Amino acid sequence: MTTHTLSVLVENKPGVLAHVAGLFSRRAFNISSLAVGPTQDDQVSRMTIVVDGASTPVGQVTEQLNKLVRVLKVAEMHEDAAVERELALVKVRADPATRSQVLEVAAVFHAEIIDMSPATLVLEATSSPGKLDALLAMLEPYGVCELVRTGRVALARGAGSITDRSLAAVPASAS
Repeated sequence: MTTHTLSVLVENKPGVLAHVAGLFSRRAFNISSLAVGPTQDDQVSRMTIVVDGASTPVGQVTEQLNKLVRVLKVAEMHEDAAVERELALVKVRADPATRSQVLEVAAVFHAEIIDMSPATLVLEATSSPGKLDALLAMLEPYGVCELVRTGRVALARGAGSITDRSLAAVPASAS
């Protein structure tokens, strides 16, 4: 599946998320992942929206988003020009016979053990979506009891930015 990651700066006001989600709903476009949070400016929030590129005309979505009053800026984050991360919490079966094997898998993927019981472990992993998929594939034979993923967040690599603040605008003494 080809996905497209959109970074959308919006006014930090009530109802903006519903307005943006409504745009997708009205056009029958599916959102694969949605993460929303504040930016360095408390008046602005950033939405990271991942859509299926095969079924969603990304250019049309971008145009429609730009028409919304509370949307400030929209940019597509291309995989090679952005850093993308996702957080996953995974509860996996880990009885005494398999616990050391599950711990080895966690170590290879730099996952942290954040809870332990006699029958399960809860892992926390932050990585690219592809690496999280690989971790889950390795844990599947042990039995994944529960899983939650945050959805993708992304920033442009280097000095590029969708905000008006780029590294060129930061005084040298501040970096």
